[in-house]
Amino acid sequence: MKLPLLLALLFGAVSALHLWPETSTFESTLGAKTLPEDEEMPEQEVEEEEEGGSGSEDASKEDGAVESISVPNMVDKNLTCPEEEDTIKVVGIPGCQTCRYLLVRCPRTFNQAWFTCQRCYRGNLASIHNFNTNSRIHWSVSALNQGQVWIGGRITGSGRCRRFQWVDGSRWNFAYWAAHQPWSRGGHCVSLCTRGGHWRRAHCLRRLPFICSY
Repeated sequence: MKLPLLLALLFGAVSALHLWPETSTFESTLGAKTLPEDEEMPEQEVEEEEEGGSGSEDASKEDGAVESISVPNMVDKNLTCPEEEDTIKVVGIPGCQTCRYLLVRCPRTFNQAWFTCQRCYRGNLASIHNFNTNSRIHWSVSALNQGQVWIGGRITGSGRCRRFQWVDGSRWNFAYWAAHQPWSRGGHCVSLCTRGGHWRRAHCLRRLPFICSY
């Protein structure tokens, strides 16, 4: 009885040794088909956080000049032009003898102000390209009761696709944002503060005085 049992155990051990290489080959083949090589592993995209700060011209130099933008069609074309007593000429811009700006004290939405500058003064909402111009405009509006006035800046897109544009199509090459602007929440139109002369994002439907260039 012991001899047949011993032979059966010996035969089983030999069979197991014979099958082991085939099993290993099968597992190796399966692994090669289901697991990609290190070179084939897809790279994960790392989304960079949006930089904070003051949003100076360094963040917007990639925005070159754009074609002059048309006033949206929803603006009421029956808007009347402001009375002369509601306007103040801004004169004496350092280094620019041909620059002419006009402060219009009638509060209007951004699009209404834009349309008024084009229709009544054959100009546009003001674009600002240096500190001297910004300071002169700020000086002219500092006596207003309103805290902000419209200038011709708009913000399109959001996040990494955010772009800054002047509605007259000129290059965005200067900025004078207030603290935490333009990255904090706000509207998509740009206003100039009558205290300090810094810029803030504002909701475009607010009614503010505005600066035209003509």
